[in-house]
Amino acid sequence: MKKFIVSMFYAAVLMLALLLAGCGSEKKEAAATAAPAAEGGAANGIWEQSTLNKILKNKVLRVGLEAGYMPFELKSKSGDIVGFDVEIAKMMAEDMGVKLELVNTAWDGIIPALLTDKFDIIMSGMTITPQRNLQVNFCDPYIVVGQTIFIRKDLEGKVKSYKDLDDPKYNIATKLGVTADYASKKYMGKANIKLYETEQEGAMEVLNGKADAFVYDLPYNAIFYAQNKEKLTFLDQPFTYEPLAWAVRKGDPDFVNFLNNYLAQIKGDGRYQAAYDKWFGTTDWLADIQ
Repeated sequence: MKKFIVSMFYAAVLMLALLLAGCGSEKKEAAATAAPAAEGGAANGIWEQSTLNKILKNKVLRVGLEAGYMPFELKSKSGDIVGFDVEIAKMMAEDMGVKLELVNTAWDGIIPALLTDKFDIIMSGMTITPQRNLQVNFCDPYIVVGQTIFIRKDLEGKVKSYKDLDDPKYNIATKLGVTADYASKKYMGKANIKLYETEQEGAMEVLNGKADAFVYDLPYNAIFYAQNKEKLTFLDQPFTYEPLAWAVRKGDPDFVNFLNNYLAQIKGDGRYQAAYDKWFGTTDWLADIQ
């Protein structure tokens, strides 16, 4: 009798063990099935919130820029915003099958405007800096520039580099809140630095004899100097390294992925180079600029 009871006990324990093993297996299978579903749901959620998805749904690409940075974005005589960045933006909108909306924005408020959804992307010759990168995500650089200087003609020979301008006797003009502002203070901090709202204001101060030098990005300075060679001397060797890139809101990997691939595509198919040659290889477009 005892053997029978013991046998029944072991049989019950074995059945219970098999039952628990089966339940555990079912839970594992359910968990394994649920994991991809959860991951898929998360991925779909990211895509639903993506700026790229919203652009396609709304059928419009909103680009933030500040017209006035030759030759990246500036106004034509008819009042239209044109330039290298604008040409690339038009290509992008066309390839996406959406309309392009240009949102002209003051530089000191352009990142806050992006973060508050006033537009979808900044395409405005923005230099990648660690401070900006804490606020926005940058795509791969689409061009690299650096800070250069033009000086009054009468300073030719006396001022040969930015180092010579690091002196209290010199007045240096540049634009407020841009990398030229920071570079001037970093490398020429002893000089009297005057800050202006626009590039044009600062550059004209040198032309009119109210400042000794103007510090700004190579493309702008090269064009301004070409227009005013008789009054200026151009120190055309950049003293900084500045990659420019498009900026978007953080947490949007789909949009960044698209933009990086798009940049690679237009560089590969020749369209980028054609736009570059038009805006940097010639000054023919100046005749139509305000």
